[in-house]
Amino acid sequence: YVYILWGIFVAIAKNTLYGCDSPLVSALPQSAFTSSSELSNSHGPGFAKLNRRDGAGGWSPLNSNKYQWLEIKLEQRTEITAIATQGRYGSSDWLTRYLLMFSDTGHNWRPYRQEDSIGAFSGNSNADSVVMYKLQQPVIAQYIRILPLHWNPNGRIGLRLEAYGCQYKSDVVSFDGSAHLLFRPDPSDSLADRDVLSMNFKTLLNSGMLVHMEEHSGHSFTLELFRGKLLLQLRKGRGSSADFHPLVSLGSLLDDQHWHHIRVERIRGLVNFTVDKNTQQFQLPESWSHSEINEISFGGTSAAGLQKSHSRRNFHGCLENVLYNDISVIERYLCLSQGNVSFTCTESIDVPVTFASPGSFLALPWVSGGESASVCLQFRTWNRAGLLMTFDLQHNAGTLWLYLSEARARLQIHKTGRIMTDITAGASLNDGQWHSLELAVRCPDTEGGSGCRNPFSVFQGCMRLIRTDGALVDLIRVQQMLFGNFSDLQMDMCGIVDRCSPSRCEHGGRCSQSWSTFHCNCSATGYSGATCHSSIYEASCEAYKHKGNTSGFYYIDMDGSGPIKPQLIYCNMSDKAWMVIQHNNTELTKLKASSGINQHLAHFNYSADAEQIQAIITQAEYCEQELSYHCKKSRLLNTPDGAPFSWWVGRSGEAHMYWGGAVPGSQQCACGLQENCVHPEHFCNCDADSKEWLNDSGLLSHKEHLPVRALAVGDINRSGSEAAYRVGPLQCYGDNNFWNAAYFNKETSYLHFPTFHGELSADISFLFKTSSSSGVFLENLGIKDFIRIELSSPTQVLFSFDVGNGPLEVKVETASALNDERWHHVRAERNVKEASLYVDHHPSAVQKAPADGHIHLQLNSQLFVGTASRQKGFLGCIRSLKLNGKTLDLEERAEITPGVTPGCPGHCSSYGDLCQNHGSCVEDHSGFTCDCSLSPFTGTFCHKDVSAFFKPGTSVTYTFKEPYKLNRNVSAQSSSIYSDLTLRGENVSLSFRTSQAPALLLYVSSYYREFLAILLNRNGLKQVFRASGRNLANGQLHRVSVQRLGETLNLIETQTQLFLIAESGEVDPEIARLNALGFTGCLSVVQFNSISPLKAALLYPDTSPVIVTGPLSESSCGSSLPTNPYAAETTHSLAGNAINTRLDLLSRVSSLFRVSLCCFSGVIAVVIFVSLAALAVMARFLYRRKETFQPQEPKAEKTDDSPETPFNTDPNSQSIISDNQKEYFI
Repeated sequence: YVYILWGIFVAIAKNTLYGCDSPLVSALPQSAFTSSSELSNSHGPGFAKLNRRDGAGGWSPLNSNKYQWLEIKLEQRTEITAIATQGRYGSSDWLTRYLLMFSDTGHNWRPYRQEDSIGAFSGNSNADSVVMYKLQQPVIAQYIRILPLHWNPNGRIGLRLEAYGCQYKSDVVSFDGSAHLLFRPDPSDSLADRDVLSMNFKTLLNSGMLVHMEEHSGHSFTLELFRGKLLLQLRKGRGSSADFHPLVSLGSLLDDQHWHHIRVERIRGLVNFTVDKNTQQFQLPESWSHSEINEISFGGTSAAGLQKSHSRRNFHGCLENVLYNDISVIERYLCLSQGNVSFTCTESIDVPVTFASPGSFLALPWVSGGESASVCLQFRTWNRAGLLMTFDLQHNAGTLWLYLSEARARLQIHKTGRIMTDITAGASLNDGQWHSLELAVRCPDTEGGSGCRNPFSVFQGCMRLIRTDGALVDLIRVQQMLFGNFSDLQMDMCGIVDRCSPSRCEHGGRCSQSWSTFHCNCSATGYSGATCHSSIYEASCEAYKHKGNTSGFYYIDMDGSGPIKPQLIYCNMSDKAWMVIQHNNTELTKLKASSGINQHLAHFNYSADAEQIQAIITQAEYCEQELSYHCKKSRLLNTPDGAPFSWWVGRSGEAHMYWGGAVPGSQQCACGLQENCVHPEHFCNCDADSKEWLNDSGLLSHKEHLPVRALAVGDINRSGSEAAYRVGPLQCYGDNNFWNAAYFNKETSYLHFPTFHGELSADISFLFKTSSSSGVFLENLGIKDFIRIELSSPTQVLFSFDVGNGPLEVKVETASALNDERWHHVRAERNVKEASLYVDHHPSAVQKAPADGHIHLQLNSQLFVGTASRQKGFLGCIRSLKLNGKTLDLEERAEITPGVTPGCPGHCSSYGDLCQNHGSCVEDHSGFTCDCSLSPFTGTFCHKDVSAFFKPGTSVTYTFKEPYKLNRNVSAQSSSIYSDLTLRGENVSLSFRTSQAPALLLYVSSYYREFLAILLNRNGLKQVFRASGRNLANGQLHRVSVQRLGETLNLIETQTQLFLIAESGEVDPEIARLNALGFTGCLSVVQFNSISPLKAALLYPDTSPVIVTGPLSESSCGSSLPTNPYAAETTHSLAGNAINTRLDLLSRVSSLFRVSLCCFSGVIAVVIFVSLAALAVMARFLYRRKETFQPQEPKAEKTDDSPETPFNTDPNSQSIISDNQKEYFI
């Protein structure tokens, strides 16, 4: 916007309008000015000249309302580049907002739109200052019309104006639908490998062939208007069977009788196709790359040539300034007219009317002079529903309603609440095309439809050619309020806009529209939001890992909202998050000698395209690809001095002569680099040309050369030569963008980057952590526009911006404080429809964009991370900052910026919860890892159970060693193998799956004959505490946990209740018997305090004190274990007065066991026996000493019905309690 006073207006205007800046209005006679009305003769339109004081000092209409207008007729069609306005001199009358309209004929007006959306211009703030606008796109027209929208509320409409521009040269030709113009280019005028065709056209018909071009070989191009869109098509050959193949479609609603610009530029095989301001680019077939145009037909072609076209008709309308390779076709005498061709543009005058709002209506008086009456009209709309017309029938026959319903025309006659007639016709009438409607009725009432209530949706669209009883309704008289009545109509123009051309829906989203807005269907695109802008997928396996995901296939979108498509990629979540990109041949491929074949060439096609792979490699911290060659009398690189027989081709298409494990450019294999080849004089094992099988294998890890695109194997044509090769999948880990972070240690510190360009769509995402209560994360300013994201309070994130419609704010409130030094994720998006803000998983906030408002975000300053303005800066860390899918390198800028430090530690505070099952979080420079050494689980998040399937005869024995010996040279990785035994209690847990009962699951013993056993028993025993007696030997997975601390013993089972029994005896024969039977079933996640004996036996058998008897291998039989093994568990405590006698005994025994274990210096063995499991689970603690003791006698037992009884009597028990010693089974 440019605001200037008249004293400096001329100088500035001449410097800003680039030469086409001559005043167009000031020299016109008063007869060139017309208006809707005038307040008096001295307020007439002829006085509306800028800076003139003639008459009353400007134009003012009789009434100040939105139906007034001022019109100016220029001397001829002119290029208009700017408009300037003033109020009426010496008054309180001026416009504050207005519409600017243009026309060639004084009818069929077209509004000028800024940014394709803004129809209104801001006007004046007083009567004397001048406000000038330079038009973003110059307009060619002879008529200018100003429509006041708002004016000074303390005055009237008042206006003086000037338009600026220059003369416009125009050569036109008109076609009547049956003629065409033939042009044969002079070969000497042709440009080398380049052809350019440009022209303007206007028409009222939505279909017709504009241009037909043929080249010497018989191939042809056509430019055809079809249903209001331009199709550029290609046809191969001249035969009758040759059909047109559409190459591209562009434009919409081009049958509006306004000029539209076309440009087709071909540079070899590349074509740029432009319609008005929209351009598409595409590649021609190879046969067309160097063709020469032989003949061009404008306005159509012969009847035979039309048969294969879509429209099957020639063009009816006007062409202007037709240029082929800068040669004016209309002026050149090489053109031959075929049929009735006119070199002037004659136009029919159709006066359309636009129903632009829900309050729009048109009421016409109608008196029929006969027994029947008819109504005809044409309409076009995007809405599926809306009332077209209604009136009362004569003789109280009812009310006729004609309306659109589900995009079909429907006629109903209502009378006394009943539907007398119901007829439907047509389909898809909301396609934006003109549709004709004819209605014949019996003598309607003369009162028309005034005063009726509309039970249907209002019609929003355009109508024209309205006829009643065959007579055309004069809408100009209606506009002058001489005939009929109306409200909120746009007369003499069709204001329909195609909001889906060009489509604002991104990434393949499907656009649909109504009269006032558009909608994007983002299903199956991988993107979300009002315009399908934001990706729903993560940018790397690293990002998925830090959301708690385990190994599997995931869609990866490397650039978020950028143009690269998402790709399904396998993520191998180990200590690193590996991205695995497969190709079509990762298996070992064998080759044998073949006569006549000197070389074998293999090409590799990857599951991701080249653009995706390049983005993956660039973003990754490290990439590798296995390359191996197995040989028998087949040389590889022919080292040390020969020419290589084999090589591989990398990403850029360059051949590489080094092999896996060697460095680029070395012409060596891994053994040559390590100096351990079979024959030291060669740098590859296979170059020894041995008759024995050898191999050269290794990893390629130079990122700039990966992946392997092709492999050439040469020495395979000799007799006896054999070879085999393997190219593994491309594997990458790490995400340089995900961990790119900076720490701001001063409120005044900031990082600056180039201006953010997000004119129509902008998304910003990042993670932050802070202890500060507020601060600006980032901001970018323009002259007036700006964009800013800030922490406005500990519980509020604020996204604010201005695109010219005034500042808007989007806020997200959180229930908990965000300044908790944990990572929080923020994503803000702004597009032409709305602005949205997301913070972590809190409900998002959305702010709709104003209708017909500014849509372009215009920034010109640097982007500041932190703030350089007077706003409060940010204290804390910002990480992974992305703008429209591109990551800003915060660390690079932070290294050279005072007050900002690259990187930001402390990830466990945010991601530590991902470590499950007692795994501990370990900080890393780029992220974290889970230490599973104290957990019976393994895997990235200590989530993977360690299971084994046991058969009779299989056992695992774990031997505890003395603490002072174990503390020497013990790594963190082995802490699950060795442990300091200072036992004040026991915590034993395991999961099992079996169909065998009885069975012994776990047994712990010491040299002091103290022992613990967990058994499955078929029958309940005496003194059983149980809540249910379901069969646990049912082949399902169950988890058992036994805990003792001091005198309290807890029994836990996640899915069922357990049994507790008490029993004594010198030697337990049942354990010996069950041990002899063995165990058949699955055991998993076995833990004794901090010891995981099964994990040690399976994963670290060489470094752990375990003895495995019988076959043992890792299995997935325990994989149905829940992620949290302690969820929904039931705990029974044995501490309480209800069992005080047995508690006494148990306390004594527990204390003895605890003391002896703490003081012993011998060896305890944990033995896991694998056998069959059954109906009841018992964890049996059998505590024994060398000397015997005399326990107290038990009290009388309560009945099973008592809620206080933790034991009940089982009459089928097989156990016997002796007087001199007791044993306890749990």
